[in-house]
Amino acid sequence: MGVGSFWKASRVPPLIFKKGLDLKHEVAHVLAGSYASGLVATVKEAQYQFTSGRLVVHLAREFGFCYGVDRAVDYAYQARHRFPDRQVFLTGEIIHNPHVNNELRAKGIRFLSDPGESLDSLTPEHVVILPAFGTTVELLEDLVGRGCTLVDTTCGSVLNVWKNVKRYAADGYTAIIHGKYWHEETRATASQALHSGGGAYLVVLDRAEAGTVCDYIRHGGSPDALLKRFEHSVSPGFDPVAHLQRVGCANQTTMLSSESLEIGEMFRQAMRDRHGEEQLPARFRAFDTICSATQDRQDAVIALLDEQPIDLMIVIGGYNSSNTYNLARICADKRPTYHIADAAGLVSASAIQHKPTDGKHEITTSGWLPDGPVVIGLTSGASTPDNIVESVIRRLDSLANRGPA
Repeated sequence: MGVGSFWKASRVPPLIFKKGLDLKHEVAHVLAGSYASGLVATVKEAQYQFTSGRLVVHLAREFGFCYGVDRAVDYAYQARHRFPDRQVFLTGEIIHNPHVNNELRAKGIRFLSDPGESLDSLTPEHVVILPAFGTTVELLEDLVGRGCTLVDTTCGSVLNVWKNVKRYAADGYTAIIHGKYWHEETRATASQALHSGGGAYLVVLDRAEAGTVCDYIRHGGSPDALLKRFEHSVSPGFDPVAHLQRVGCANQTTMLSSESLEIGEMFRQAMRDRHGEEQLPARFRAFDTICSATQDRQDAVIALLDEQPIDLMIVIGGYNSSNTYNLARICADKRPTYHIADAAGLVSASAIQHKPTDGKHEITTSGWLPDGPVVIGLTSGASTPDNIVESVIRRLDSLANRGPA
């Protein structure tokens, strides 16, 4: 049963807020107090440069909270303010930043993903916030069926991806999604394809996985072997023989833009090689669905590395943040790079706790801060608030100029 069917079957349609709750001004001071930074504003006015003693910090021209994240957090605070006497839930993390999520918990917002919480306990008396990543069609239908009041913070860039994969499904194309099959956004996008007339999907993580599928398109092979390789990344009942005849490319909005474009070209070439140039328009489609904020932050850090004499890069953001990880990937190709969650990662002038781009777990590295004058590049993911950036700048200043604090 689709969402529309749930609404028709319900005696009273659930209340769904998609454009806020008209309380933006009432919560603005709370948001500013929790996430804004006077220091960061000052650094921006100083041409994105902070200088103190032997330390120079260059901020990327685009960093931190994007519009979609800012909007999602704003709506969550509005929901808490609008419904002070009702239990308010989030389906999971609103964004991938532990500080922001913990602030919301402190406001009394409960996370269905936390231990001890259950979807089965929800009733029409409960308010449920949908995160910036969106949610699956199945979960939305469940919440609508329960009559919960819903506050939808799904980012517009994610909705744009959904529009394209639904169009693919309607026209008989399999959605090839460049993303992480376990990521909330990609799961939501895949569900949109699946529930649009039974559309099929296949998720590829990187060039290597895309290359495997492209080789199958060109030369055929064992369908069972392909299905085993992508057992967690395909739609139910996926048939490589039938479902790779016509494909349309899309992506998780926070992936590395250059890689998404390259993967799209790989599939274009594979379909051309298999079916010929004349058949290509009927066999292949692609839309660049990287969000503009992700692209802007990636472009800004590339420009920073090209224009400034950077000794090392600090990238700030949650370790499960895809867009932060990809910023670190860009930087790591050009400079020593440390992806830290927050200022606590700057343990001392000789030790830093960070997540390497080629590893899954946080490690400690020694000898990271050079002696003498040092120029550090700094950026942060789209889910990192300015107050966290400020705390990192202040900690860098302390370590560079006053020793361990």
